[in-house]
Amino acid sequence: MLIVANWKAYVEELAKAKKLFAVSKKLTKEKETRNDIVLAPPAPLLGALAVKNKSKVAFSAQDVSATSGGAQTGEITAQAYSAVGAAYAIIGHSERRAAGDTDAVIAEKLSHALASGLIPILCIGESERDLEGRYLAVLREELTRAIEPLSPKERAKVIVAYEPLWAIGKDAEHSIGQNDLAEMILYIRKVLAELLPGKSSRNSLVLYGGSVEPSNIRGLAGASGVDGFLIGHASVDPRTFSMLVKQLS
Repeated sequence: MLIVANWKAYVEELAKAKKLFAVSKKLTKEKETRNDIVLAPPAPLLGALAVKNKSKVAFSAQDVSATSGGAQTGEITAQAYSAVGAAYAIIGHSERRAAGDTDAVIAEKLSHALASGLIPILCIGESERDLEGRYLAVLREELTRAIEPLSPKERAKVIVAYEPLWAIGKDAEHSIGQNDLAEMILYIRKVLAELLPGKSSRNSLVLYGGSVEPSNIRGLAGASGVDGFLIGHASVDPRTFSMLVKQLS
């Protein structure tokens, strides 16, 4: 399982960042673990932690600029993230879409991330579920518009993270059900199979994010065919994050 911890802006102190990093390193050293851990700290903290990282823990940018450098004050390019040790980049997160990232901008960011050697984690997800199934068209459109401009080889490198907005911020009891998640993973794989050449879509990773807790993560993992999880707020509490990871071991 691939576990991506998106710290968002919850972690603001280097001391806390170091503590979470230490917990993650310990988790990857445990013999029974079968999980790969990726940490996505705020940009300055990523640079402080990742530049001399020799552990099994990998790092991800929370976002990348749609530019490739130059006179762009305040922008952080994919190349800059790569230079300080990031291996992944979260792109198209619902919070970035809400801040104005269009499908065209997301496609541009994917291209820059790939050109800089980063593995993109593309977030897609509907804001609500309707009885007519129109939300499926939303997912297809977000996925298609993002990766269609890429070459077939580039498309195969993109990790997809399904992140339904309606399931975020709920407790485990009221978040997505195992059967619903299984159906969505199958649907996303179907769309990927249409967009990727030959059988290459079989190697594409599909993650889930949205109200993942220690009480429901094992059930979601076991019954859905998901390849891992994109975890937000629960990833910045050392005890909760450890419990989450150990539930998948």
